[in-house]
Amino acid sequence: MASSLYSNAQHVDFDSVLAMDDPGMVSMFEALMASGLRGFLGCPAVVYEDALVDFFENASVRNGVVFSTVGGQIVKISEKLFAESFELPVEGLGDLSEMPKDAIYDARSIVSLSGEQINLSGKKNQMKMPYRLLCDIVAKAISVKAGSFNAITVEKFSLMTAVVCGVQMNWAKFLFGVLKKMVAAKTKQAKGFAIQISLLLATFPAVELGEASEFPTSKILSKKTVLRFVSINERDGAEEVKAAAKKKAASKKRTAADIEAAVPKKKRTSKKKSISSISSLEMVAVAEEAVPIQQVAEPLDVEEPRCSSADAAAKKKAASKKRTAADIEAAVPKKKRTSKKKSISSISSLEMVAVAEEAVPMK
Repeated sequence: MASSLYSNAQHVDFDSVLAMDDPGMVSMFEALMASGLRGFLGCPAVVYEDALVDFFENASVRNGVVFSTVGGQIVKISEKLFAESFELPVEGLGDLSEMPKDAIYDARSIVSLSGEQINLSGKKNQMKMPYRLLCDIVAKAISVKAGSFNAITVEKFSLMTAVVCGVQMNWAKFLFGVLKKMVAAKTKQAKGFAIQISLLLATFPAVELGEASEFPTSKILSKKTVLRFVSINERDGAEEVKAAAKKKAASKKRTAADIEAAVPKKKRTSKKKSISSISSLEMVAVAEEAVPIQQVAEPLDVEEPRCSSADAAAKKKAASKKRTAADIEAAVPKKKRTSKKKSISSISSLEMVAVAEEAVPMK
């Protein structure tokens, strides 16, 4: 459907808007005229829908010229034809990257509602009402970008700067560049310029345009539609202020309990150090109960001379006192030591020696 080609379009009835009682709006539209865009934005609003569909289906760009086939006839649109048809300026900046930085700086204050410089990544409600409408015009009728029309972008604001600050633009080069992007393959550029392309196709006598349809009046800026635009934006602005006030009041009513509930509690975890110490203690207890020493040393094969029972008891007592540390260590079975259980093995060995001294009688 050709109507999709101008679903977000915008056109201007300059005679109507210049007769408004709003000085700010009138000044903005006068700036558009002074910029050289009246012939492009204010041309007769006629659309040939069938011809438009053919044009975009068959269009391509070759050597900087737009070619297409409409009703079986070849049409060729050059930048020169484009400029002459809409009386567009052909001198000045042809690329927005050439826009002077000081002009952008000044425009950020000129259009601001608060008087402070606007944020170029914010929304258009930062701007005075006439410049909110200008933002829509450059987005829908000049750069023809899809997406949110409430958001400010660097491209939109650069175009606004050219109008607001009177920067001379080569509108013929810029707008024809947008047309070439529309018909290029694999492009993200939205399609538009429905009125302007219809008028261009009408310059080719051999082309059958089909029946003309009137452009929707709701998309033409006149005194009536501009007042409606202002009313809607003022209502939306009041609702935004009211919602912001409610949100602020609600945030003040939050109690300490609400704040505490809103803060997620961290889970406490026990340190590994304490776990290892507990496990080591348990292992020592098991060692004390599970490893009795039943025999300390092997019986000696040396045959002792016979003596009286008193002398034998005295000798046995003396022999037990003369046991060296080496003998005791040899009597205790050794365990393999590891770096992690150093403290466990040392404790268990000491306790096991004590048991051996008390529990093993010499025979």
